[in-house]
Parts: sequence; structure tokens; C-alpha cells
Amino acid sequence: MFCGDKLSLTICLAECIIFNVEFCHEKEDDYIFMIDFRPVSFKDKELYESYLTDIESRGCELTFANLCFWGQQNMAVVDGHIVLFSHFGDLTIYPYPIGKGDKRSVLDKIIEDAAERGIECIISSLNEEAKHTLETYYPDKFRYFFDPASYDYVYSIDDLADLKGRKYQKKRNHINRFRQTYPDHKVVPIDGTNISELKKMVDLWYEEKAAKGTDEDYELEKAAIEKAFEGYSELGLEGLVILNEGKVLALTLGSRMSANTFDVHFEKARSDADGAYAAINREFASYIREKYPDVRYLDREEDMGIEGLRKSKESYYPHHMIAEYWAREATPSE
Repeated sequence: MFCGDKLSLTICLAECIIFNVEFCHEKEDDYIFMIDFRPVSFKDKELYESYLTDIESRGCELTFANLCFWGQQNMAVVDGHIVLFSHFGDLTIYPYPIGKGDKRSVLDKIIEDAAERGIECIISSLNEEAKHTLETYYPDKFRYFFDPASYDYVYSIDDLADLKGRKYQKKRNHINRFRQTYPDHKVVPIDGTNISELKKMVDLWYEEKAAKGTDEDYELEKAAIEKAFEGYSELGLEGLVILNEGKVLALTLGSRMSANTFDVHFEKARSDADGAYAAINREFASYIREKYPDVRYLDREEDMGIEGLRKSKESYYPHHMIAEYWAREATPSE
């Protein structure tokens, strides 16, 4: 499902992805802005993640895979930090710089870069420490906001793999019904041999949603999962698929987020396969726990303010939530 920036800019994201919008504030051929950004590509994974490991607490929007899935992302290395320039339709934002050491010089350049481009300076992905740093360096320069719909739901991997206790009784019941209905089902890793079948299942899933006329716009998520299939190996993604008599019943895929956390990017199941969502959820938690014993948490990303998604995520009892702020440069009247 969509992680994206912490501004929940679904409409702008859709415009950018579907129509491949370029920066609306273009520079003249002979002009170089304060920060010389370039588009993020799959080949940047190693460089990007060498900086990202320094961050202990971060939201899912900063995983390299999500950068490649959502919007149009650009990056530069500035004073020992990775600086991102994210473009969503007509809106541009600067996620908080990634790297060790003092951030003052980098933030100064971000502010100057925005001024040169003639755009509003918006800095996203601020945890409490980053917010405090920004407030200390620039008193009264920014206004701060948060959006509960963009909080990450983070779960104990043991809770999701074991489903112990009364609070998970309904989940265990769903899985038992699934096993009774599909006693010969198989769980296999996603690889190059089965991606074509997964694409067919996902296409049918979106067609079904479109036929039902739901309020949610799935176009940007569909585009994102297509990018995930395209870059599955290069992005270091891992996933599982549940098969029964050769048919795909459910799939999930994710990527390593930090030393102790794995990010679950997408999870899909056939609507007529009762218990398939609960089954793939538990299978993936067990798979990741066995393969990576040091992973303690699964980040299942945000609910985007969708009531049904919120209830589903709450029903698994998150261990904690990741709340982040975004900052907008104050206007003279504020």
C-alpha cells in the first residue's frame, strides 16, 4: 500500500505518476541552482542506504524502495548528507537531510535553493529530534504540522508471526478456515519465474475494485506496484505468494527498512479467498523472522485516512506508531 510523503498528497501524487510531470519550476540552461539535483535511479540504492543506516527512527517514506515507487524523486549529496527534492504534481518538498553531523549548513542551502527556485520551502519527514533542530536553528521561521492519517503502524514481528492470545483469536480463526478451504496451498518466494502471474492477479484485483466503484483512487498505487515488479531484484525486494492449484491467492512484498525493521510495501489477496489476507500476513512475518533473526518489527505503513484500512491495521495491535511532522516556511503575516 501507499506510504508516500507525510503530507498525504494523493491527488498531486497521482498527477505526477500518471502523467510523468516534470518540475514546474525549470531553470535556464546556463543557470545552476544552489543544489544541483539529479533523478533517483535504481542504481543509487547502495549510495543512498549507506547514509540511511545512520537514522534510528524514521518513517517508511524514506526507504529507498518507496522513493522509487512514489512521485518523482531527485537527490544530491550536500556537505556529507543526502538531500532529496520530491515532486508531486505542482508541489515540491524537501525531506529532512539524511546523514551524520551538523545539519545547519545543509538546511541553509535547502532554504536558499527553494528561494532561488521561487517555491515555498516545505521540509518533511521530521521526527521529534529533527523538529527540535529546525526550531533551534530557525526560531519562528517555520510553521509545523502533523497528519495522523500518515502515521506508520509498526508491529512486533513475534506478534504477527505467532498470533498468540485472545486478542488474535479472530485472526487465527480466519487462517484456520483458509487452511481448511485450501489444504493443498503452497507458499513460495516471489522471484523472476512467477512475477508475470502476480501481475495478472494484481490487474484483476484492481479491475474488481474499479467495477465496484469504490471511492478510493487506486491508480497511483497500481503504478507503484508495477514499478515494484519492474525493479524487484535491483531494489532488493522480498516477498511471498500463496498458490493453490497454480492460482495466485495472495501476495506480499517488502524491503529492509533498518537493522531491526522490515517494511511491508504491498499486500494483495483475492476477495473470494476467505482468510487469505490473514494467512499471507502471518506467513510473511514468519518468513522474515526466520531469515533475519535481528528483525524485531514490521512497518505496515500508513492508513491514508481510509476508515477500513485504519480498522484493519488497528486489529493487529501495533507495537508503536511513527509520527512525523512537516514544516512550511512562515509567511510574513504569520
